[in-house]
Amino acid sequence: MTPDDTERLIRTALHEIAPDADLAALAPDADLRETLNLDSLDFLQLVELLSARTGHRIDEDDYPRLATLRQAVAFLSTPA
Repeated sequence: MTPDDTERLIRTALHEIAPDADLAALAPDADLRETLNLDSLDFLQLVELLSARTGHRIDEDDYPRLATLRQAVAFLSTPA
């Protein structure tokens, strides 16, 4: 999966979790939880969606690697 494909997949998942969020204005280095007002359940749902759609195992220790869009793309673009 290319980084562009990964970013689209992440944005799609974020849209499902926070449909009213302005994802077009989301800066690559903005904290996803803070910027999109994601609570812990929202973030866990994001992790589950991304794991299922990428086939990438995401452990709790990996959560900091999903803090921003840029970090999430880099993490999920690497082979599982």
